[in-house]
Amino acid sequence: MNKYNINKNLLLTIATAAITLVGCEEVKRTPGTVYMPDMAYSRAIESYTDLTYLKDQGIHFDAKPVVGTIARGKEMPFPYAIDKPGDTTNYNASKVVPNPIDSLVGRDVAEAERLYLVNCGICHGAKLDGNGPLYKDGNGPYAAKPATLVGDAKYENMPAGQMFYSIAYGKNLMGSYASQLNKRQRWMIIKYIKNKQKK
Repeated sequence: MNKYNINKNLLLTIATAAITLVGCEEVKRTPGTVYMPDMAYSRAIESYTDLTYLKDQGIHFDAKPVVGTIARGKEMPFPYAIDKPGDTTNYNASKVVPNPIDSLVGRDVAEAERLYLVNCGICHGAKLDGNGPLYKDGNGPYAAKPATLVGDAKYENMPAGQMFYSIAYGKNLMGSYASQLNKRQRWMIIKYIKNKQKK
């Protein structure tokens, strides 16, 4: 073996040892500054994932819908809240809210009638005359006569929005039906009543 080969092997050994020593230093776990964090870190997340870690990366995303938007398939919310006791501001303002259901067709007619009879007919009567089983011409367990929905100008002229307000929040002796009827069902009942009033 000549001197040149020994120097070459020694040089190669020293270089390998130097690379090994440099490579074995503490492992870096942070990449430093990320130029475009939106592209470096995926926003693909699962439902109910904790997103607080994104803020540390400069990404301000909370997975909540934009304020004022409505999810696909959901109905417009009723724009008026319940009035405080003694106040009728929102009740009066609800007059301008139109019924989103233009007409009842097919099975909706039968469903609206069923909903009315189950939820409203017990007080207001099957004929909408205010003579339901709870009143029975004054002989029932309920002493006060419920509203006559057909035949009383006050209720025949009542706008759909006010009817919705009354069903959703309750009015006078009538309690709220918000837990029994969803928004669409309430509007269906109102359309059913308005159709009966027209006849």
